[in-house]
Amino acid sequence: MIEIIDGNASAAWGARRAKVQCVPCFPITPTTEIIETIAAWKAKNEFKGEFVQLESEHSAASAAFGASITGARVFTATSSQGLLLMHELLPIISGCRTPMVMTTVSRCLSAPIGLWPDHNDTLAMRDAGWIMFICETNQEVLDTVIMGYKISENRRILLPVIVNMDGFVHSYTRTEVDIPDQKLVDAFLPHPELQIKLDIKNPKTLGIPAMGLDYMKYRAQLHRAMLDSFEIIDKTHKEWAKLTKRKYDFLEEYKLKDAKTAIVMIGANTTIAKSAIDEMRSQGKKVGLLRIRLFRPFPEKQIRKALDKIKNIAVVDQNICPGMGGILYPEIKMALYGCKKVIANYIQGLGGNFVSEKDYIAIFKDVMKNKKEERKWQM
Repeated sequence: MIEIIDGNASAAWGARRAKVQCVPCFPITPTTEIIETIAAWKAKNEFKGEFVQLESEHSAASAAFGASITGARVFTATSSQGLLLMHELLPIISGCRTPMVMTTVSRCLSAPIGLWPDHNDTLAMRDAGWIMFICETNQEVLDTVIMGYKISENRRILLPVIVNMDGFVHSYTRTEVDIPDQKLVDAFLPHPELQIKLDIKNPKTLGIPAMGLDYMKYRAQLHRAMLDSFEIIDKTHKEWAKLTKRKYDFLEEYKLKDAKTAIVMIGANTTIAKSAIDEMRSQGKKVGLLRIRLFRPFPEKQIRKALDKIKNIAVVDQNICPGMGGILYPEIKMALYGCKKVIANYIQGLGGNFVSEKDYIAIFKDVMKNKKEERKWQM
């Protein structure tokens, strides 16, 4: 069924089609409409799961953890300071190998207070042990929420998943979205049966203390599960493509095949950058783009292959690590370690600062003439 809906509704529909059984939540702009949509369905008896309004995001994450370890399929969502308030729980959820999906609707961090998006909130969670997808379109948000459960609940993985969208740009912008039929999703996503869960008839101790080598073994197991997820993610993408004809991958290459200069970036502004590339291509400039869709685990080998023949690279970060630079930049540098390329870093769009085609054209022109690696702010 084709509907004109925004990103918040897209995430809610993904959760509804996945037949989640528990939605612990606390409202925060620009995530609130995800919660309001599910609440409205609950009031009409169109949503059969538990809808639980908590007193804070920390409580919402705690309740999500508690529900998930009983074997329930859980969904929640948050933004900005709310995501930071959840942070204490996120490594616990992943460390206990607890499957769930959370949508993060990126919004800049305080202070000063801002409502518009950049990626500092979600990227601050990069080491929490969650699989992380960063979307470009509303359709991708809906599809990735559904696929997220297939990945998260796989017995080899059992890790939570973040599905990220840009606040306001996605959350309040309506586009055409294909909402898959319930029978299709049911066939794609059977309900999980966790082997280890809280059960009053079969008591277990979860999250036991570990010291020294034992602790390292647990962390190594989590790291291995993250690396194993590459295979499961790829398999899930292919299965979803067969059912819906919508193809996804770890990365998206846009006019990269014969490009000599490329931008590497994440998020909704990728759409604007693509338009700039089309304009430069019409002028005979061989430019392209690599969008990182899967941020954790980080697809180093695929990035290295995609950028193998690119001489000049601009890593565009809509975030900032104060005192260092963009967060994506050193990740790309590490993936391309040993390659003879000029890799520059451009910081833009913080707090939702407006970005246009002209800005990306200016970045391309600048990096084309670069002879050394530079870090610049585009303001």
